[in-house]
Amino acid sequence: MGLDMYLYAKQFVSSSAWSKEDDCKKVKSIARMMKATKFLHEDLQFAEVKLQLAYWRKANHIHKYFVDKCCGGKDECQDTYVPQDALVDLLWRCETIMKDKSRAEELLPTQSGFFFGGTEYDEWYYEDIEDTIPVLQNILKNAQDSWEFEYRASW
Repeated sequence: MGLDMYLYAKQFVSSSAWSKEDDCKKVKSIARMMKATKFLHEDLQFAEVKLQLAYWRKANHIHKYFVDKCCGGKDECQDTYVPQDALVDLLWRCETIMKDKSRAEELLPTQSGFFFGGTEYDEWYYEDIEDTIPVLQNILKNAQDSWEFEYRASW
């Protein structure tokens, strides 16, 4: 048990009568890959693709960031929409902390909780931040308007 945290990218694709031809092909391609073409209905065909982009374990400071910034302070293991600007902000905070560790408590404070891990500003704290930077850089470099981001935690 413990705090497990996930960041996903989601995309909804429809092949209904008003959809673009390319979208119709995408839905059929997804259905073929998933061996689910028999489930497709002629009038209502859509697919939602959800990819896990990041995983953290007991990084309570990053969890607190998402809860405060994206969940309105509500921490109930719910799926939460994450605007791209929140990822830009989180990346800035992580990069700033790695340049000036004295700002850690100000920019990404820790949070205690049941199975949330330690609350010290120690090597584990900075390792989580250091590991988060390239993940966020890659996401933001490749982000497209058709993708939405979602955060979820469980414990």
